[in-house]
Amino acid sequence: MQAIIYHNHGSADVLQLEERPRPVVGSNEVLVRVRAAALNPVDCEIRQGMLRPVSSFGLPRIPGSDFAGEVVEVGPSVNHLGPGDPVYGMAPPLSGGAYAEYIALKTDKLAPMPKGITFEEAAAVPLVALTALQALRNLAHIKAGQEVFIHGGSGGVGTVAIQLAESFEARVTTSCSYRNTELVRELGADEVIDYTKKDLTKLENRYDIYFDVYGNMPFRRVKHLIRPRGRHVTTIIAPVNFLTAFWTRLRPGKQARVVVVKSKARDLDLIREIVEAGQLNPVVDKTYPLADAAAAQKYLETKRASGKVVLKVE
Repeated sequence: MQAIIYHNHGSADVLQLEERPRPVVGSNEVLVRVRAAALNPVDCEIRQGMLRPVSSFGLPRIPGSDFAGEVVEVGPSVNHLGPGDPVYGMAPPLSGGAYAEYIALKTDKLAPMPKGITFEEAAAVPLVALTALQALRNLAHIKAGQEVFIHGGSGGVGTVAIQLAESFEARVTTSCSYRNTELVRELGADEVIDYTKKDLTKLENRYDIYFDVYGNMPFRRVKHLIRPRGRHVTTIIAPVNFLTAFWTRLRPGKQARVVVVKSKARDLDLIREIVEAGQLNPVVDKTYPLADAAAAQKYLETKRASGKVVLKVE
């Protein structure tokens, strides 16, 4: 099979298209013919070597977590999926494997693909939707009628978080640059703040949930914007954020949390239902052929993508 490989950490130029053996299916695994694979910032971070020494043990590596495609083979313990079934899912980022024509994965990491959307749109969903769902539902305990602030509403996680918060009947305020205000309004944001024109630490309103998707508004900077029993959730997996979360657990009042996304079939099933109900529309910014993965990652690294960047695997 053809796959994107890198043998050493470095810039996006280390990504090369190579021939690799097709994965072997385990007992509780399925082999998927990948039709589309979505990019995530963590793909670039691992490739750059930001997670050394953990990521060094897997070299050479096929990057990529998010995928959508068709089942071509199932392991002997799999009885709920069969060849030809369209599926989508998320491989563990450190394992990767999605930037390829085939991927083998355990069944608890994938689910039947939502109906009515393309493979490219389906591939754009798993990591960002799982992140947003687990942050808002599991960590922030979102409820109808709450005031939610989503910092970074035009990115991959942000575009999904807006829609999920709306599906929970919360009132959503989001931040983005002026060029993406129409996009986030179309996704359901009730109020949009242009961060290029307004200091986001000096807002007048107060929020039950502050979801820092972009990652530059930690708890200490915005805790005055959070209501007395509110919650701050960040996507940035950094020691200082885990330490902050630990200390806030020791006392009542405002709480800080860090979302560490986990791939779960039951959550993917729920997300499929939300998509099929029309409450979540995947946002794809650009698509690239598999061979142009380096160009795709370079574009993602500009942080100008509105929604997801996806590789189309012919």
